[in-house]
Amino acid sequence: MPRRYTICDGKLALRLEEAEEGGFVVTSPLDPELITEGDTVSDCFENARDALKALRRSRAKPLKQTIRQ
Repeated sequence: MPRRYTICDGKLALRLEEAEEGGFVVTSPLDPELITEGDTVSDCFENARDALKALRRSRAKPLKQTIRQ
C-alpha cells in the first residue's frame, strides 16, 4: 500500500501519495479538482501552483465582448 502524506508550506496544503513508478501523485484536500504529480516535494508544490492557476482560469467567467458598430 502506497504511503500518503499531507504537507503544507504555509500557503498551500497538499496530499502526496507515493507513485509506483516513483515520485508522487498530488491532490489537494481543499480543491478536489486539483490533481498533478511531482518527483520531489518541491516539484509537487510548483506543479500544484501551476495546476491551480489553470483551474482558476478555467473557472473564470468569460468576458463580455463589446460589439462596435
